[in-house]
Amino acid sequence: MCRDAENTRPEPAGPAVLCAAGLSAYREAITYGSASGDVPRCVRELGLLRPHGDEPDVYVPVPPDVAAHQLAHPVERTLLEGQQWLLALRDAFSPAEKLYREERQLAVAPIRLLRAPDVIVDTLRKLSRSCRREFQAAQPGGPRDPVRLAKTLPAMLALVGRGVRYRTLYQHSVRTHGPTLDFMAEVDAAGGQFRTLDELFGRMIIYDRSVAVVPDQRYSLAHHALLIDHPGIAGFLAEVFDHAWARAEPVGFDVPDARPAPLTDEKRRTVLRLMVEGHTDAAIASRLGMSTRTVSNHMRRAADEFGSRSRAQLAYLLAKSGLLD
Repeated sequence: MCRDAENTRPEPAGPAVLCAAGLSAYREAITYGSASGDVPRCVRELGLLRPHGDEPDVYVPVPPDVAAHQLAHPVERTLLEGQQWLLALRDAFSPAEKLYREERQLAVAPIRLLRAPDVIVDTLRKLSRSCRREFQAAQPGGPRDPVRLAKTLPAMLALVGRGVRYRTLYQHSVRTHGPTLDFMAEVDAAGGQFRTLDELFGRMIIYDRSVAVVPDQRYSLAHHALLIDHPGIAGFLAEVFDHAWARAEPVGFDVPDARPAPLTDEKRRTVLRLMVEGHTDAAIASRLGMSTRTVSNHMRRAADEFGSRSRAQLAYLLAKSGLLD
């Protein structure tokens, strides 16, 4: 629409738009060589009609490509200047970008991936030797491997011997495992502390509340771990451990060769509660650090007591009884 036409809206930011009267005047100029009088403003702004010499009321036609070139030239020049300014800006920041990348590559990453069991073991040994104040470990999965316990024992005794506060969380199922109990008894005698829970979050070891080692869930847990060398993250994990420790059952060795009694009732309630929630035997066993056979035995005894003939009926009867609340 021509800008001479009545229009209450704001004028467009772009070039003028040809109106019908403007096209008619342009046609007249092409046909007769010129147009005279009060021609529409749109054809004058677009440069399609220009005054003829000293006759301001006479307009001659201009080819559209020539008129467009005349209007586009200053815009193209501005764009070119803008592109040159952007290139100069990139060049100005280039040394700083290079320096930033180099320094970031040299900086120690707060989280590092440890690959292969021997690398993980060597890292844990190094951290144990440098630990000075506090050692916290959460070890889910039930009874520990006797060979691994035997290899770990000297380092743990050395920790406690240096006055490091030693605390480890296990699951209740370790209370009936001889090798794990023997390990705990020796560390306990040196000054360490142990507690157990029915359920435990993932494995983690924290040194001086500033460095932590946790599994990398993306890969095989036995062959990959994450070293978290960030006091903020490690401190958060240490607080998570503290909350679990406060809820856990202490393992005591006041009487020589005494063995803590298994928390059969509590374990059984936990097994049945997870069953009611819909977990499979295998999932329950993995979560509580026990064998699927033990889980099945708990289920069978509960089924006998309640007189149920199916898993679904047992879950219904348990939920209805309120014994697991």
